Amino acid sequence: MHAGIETQTSNTRLKLPKAYLPYLDIRETETAIKIIKDTFQKKLSKTLNLQRISAPLIVNANTGLNDNLSGVEKPVSFSTKDGNQVEIVQSLAKWKREALRRYGFLPGEGIYTDMNAIRPDELVDNLHSFYVDQWDWEMVITEANRDLAFLKRVVRRIYSIIRGTEREICKQFPSLPKPFLPSRIHFVHSEELQRMYPDLSPKEREDAIARTFGAVFIIGIGYPLQDGAPHDGRAADYDDWITMTENGYHGLNGDIIVYYPLLDQAVELSSMGIRVDPKSLLEQLELKGELHKRTLPYHQKLLSGELPLTIGGGIGQSRLCMIFLRKVHIGEVQVSVWPQEMLQSCQNAGIHLL
Repeated sequence: MHAGIETQTSNTRLKLPKAYLPYLDIRETETAIKIIKDTFQKKLSKTLNLQRISAPLIVNANTGLNDNLSGVEKPVSFSTKDGNQVEIVQSLAKWKREALRRYGFLPGEGIYTDMNAIRPDELVDNLHSFYVDQWDWEMVITEANRDLAFLKRVVRRIYSIIRGTEREICKQFPSLPKPFLPSRIHFVHSEELQRMYPDLSPKEREDAIARTFGAVFIIGIGYPLQDGAPHDGRAADYDDWITMTENGYHGLNGDIIVYYPLLDQAVELSSMGIRVDPKSLLEQLELKGELHKRTLPYHQKLLSGELPLTIGGGIGQSRLCMIFLRKVHIGEVQVSVWPQEMLQSCQNAGIHLL
């Protein structure tokens, strides 16, 4: 299969292949989705020493626990009958750190959970949906672990799980093409990536580096580059993207991206990082003009040293299922709401959205 012409309407962006025939029918797809999720989370739990826990769908507003992602996305919110204002989560980046404290986890131990979120500000396309399902994970670390070498070790472990799961699924479903993920993941700083491709946009840089290496971890997502803008937005209060690491580069966080041949583009599978300590939190809040947030309950706990040092992230469940099963639209592996024009375009192209 080859990527087709990209069509863009007033509300959607959509890539349609010139010819598309799914490798698995709907019932086979549903069976495969369960196998992927069962296989992956078992590997994740064993490899990183993570215990599965329950997670919230809603949190209290004005606590600082909810995630505003790149710093501007607004969550869905509502008032309860007793007048309490609550929000549907957008991710659990900060909630997990608080949970590790409350549950008494020690360094080297961690948690993972099924995170279901609503992100109303998304611009839906082949890879993006208003509904997000991912494995959110978090692990307690020591001060000695707050360095780039440790981050890379964890990234390599997670990538080995991704690649191993792909190979198992291809064995169980012979109609799927052979595995395409490379044996190793390449590391590059966002600042370095800008110097490599100065005339490209951040998304075009991702496509270019992913085509070259197949699997890449881009370090320092959120730190301002030479033009003053970050490679991609990151909130100031969970990942540490400001700490200097090596060769004058910054950041203890990043994204795992892979090259996906069916869409001829990079696909982000995971956003993760070593979390802020009191010093980097204040520096990042100041840089983004958000020092007022330091008075929120969550931020007060972090600044006073009540919260453990951690590393964590999110791994897209539907994204993994999509690429493992060689689908061209995320709606082929998850149920969501789509613009009518997208539904019609997909139907015309033989793409069945669940």
